[in-house]
Amino acid sequence: MPNMEEKVQVVSEIKEKFEQASGIILADYRGLTVAQVTQLRTEMRQAGVEYRVLKNSLVQRAANEVGVEGLESYLKGPTAFAFSADPVAPAKVIMEFVKANKLKTLKIKAGVLDGKVIGAEGVKALAELPSREVLLSMVVRAMQGPLTGMANVLQGPIRKMAYALEEVRKLKEAQ
Repeated sequence: MPNMEEKVQVVSEIKEKFEQASGIILADYRGLTVAQVTQLRTEMRQAGVEYRVLKNSLVQRAANEVGVEGLESYLKGPTAFAFSADPVAPAKVIMEFVKANKLKTLKIKAGVLDGKVIGAEGVKALAELPSREVLLSMVVRAMQGPLTGMANVLQGPIRKMAYALEEVRKLKEAQ
C-alpha cells in the first residue's frame, strides 16, 4: 500500500496530465486479454496518447484540484485513462481498436475535453471527426474558393480587353 507521500506525488502527476491534456478518455477495460491491452497500448503510443490505469480516488482528487467537475459518477470500477494533447486522438484510437477487434468488453465511460466532462456519446462523436490534417485542409479549401472566384472575376475585364485588342489587330490587318 503506497504511503501518503507517494499518493501526493501520484496526485500531482495526474493533476499535471489533466492540465497538459486537451483530450482525456475514461474506459472500462474489463474483459480484455493481456495481448489486447498490449496492442492497445502500442496503438495509443503510436498516436501520441498516454494510456494508464490509475486509482479512481487519486484521479478524483487531482480532478478536483484542477477544477474538473462531474467526473465522480464515472470513476467506479476499473478505469483506464488515455491522455493526449490532441483531443480527438484517444477517442479515435479506442473506437478503431474496438471496431477492428470486434470488442464488446472495452467500453468508453466518459471523456474530458478541455476541462469539461463529456459522456460516452460525446466521445463517440469526437471519434467520428476527421483528423486534424483533414480538417485543416478543409479550412484551406474553403478559404481558397472565394479567392479563386475573386481572381477569376478580376481577370474578366482584362480578358475582355485582350479579346477587344485582338479584334482591333485583326481589323487593322484586314485593311
